Amino acid sequence: MLGHDFISFYEASKRNGVLLSFGGDLSENVMMSLGEVLRLRMQQQETDASIAKRVFSIFVEQAQNIIRYSARKVAAGEVPAGPRASAGMIAVGAEDGRFVVVCANEVRRADVAALRGRLDHIAALSAEDLKRHYREKLRQPPDEGSLGGSIGLIEIARRASAPVEYGFQDIGDELSLFCLKARI
Repeated sequence: MLGHDFISFYEASKRNGVLLSFGGDLSENVMMSLGEVLRLRMQQQETDASIAKRVFSIFVEQAQNIIRYSARKVAAGEVPAGPRASAGMIAVGAEDGRFVVVCANEVRRADVAALRGRLDHIAALSAEDLKRHYREKLRQPPDEGSLGGSIGLIEIARRASAPVEYGFQDIGDELSLFCLKARI
């Protein structure tokens, strides 16, 4: 039965255009290894270099968001720049002739309103307004609680070829599953 389940999973992934998928504890080292596999897969498919760069950049941003902001941490660094490992899922595939990068991780329900507000704002911006907003954020200090420059979601939206899709699913009293999908 075990072999049958894995073959079914593998065939369903291939049928749905999945190039790479990962679910579990993600660290910077795991992200770099997955990124290398993603580069090789896109080289094998002779993906246009500019498209491959955009897919790779969005993959890295989404993976970093899981590592930094997932509510389910394996190892929270003692210092802000210390090593981290956090649980989440990320997949890269093809859908309707475009690449897609999808990620999911748990977030605290208390943080959902602020995250949704940021995403709603970003999704409503035109390409030119996104560029302007990105430049403004680069000049400002990071948002409170940010472990980066507060520009990751903006960067994803800028590199995507369509508005990002996102959603939240409550999973218990204190957590929600956050999902983000970008098309390239």
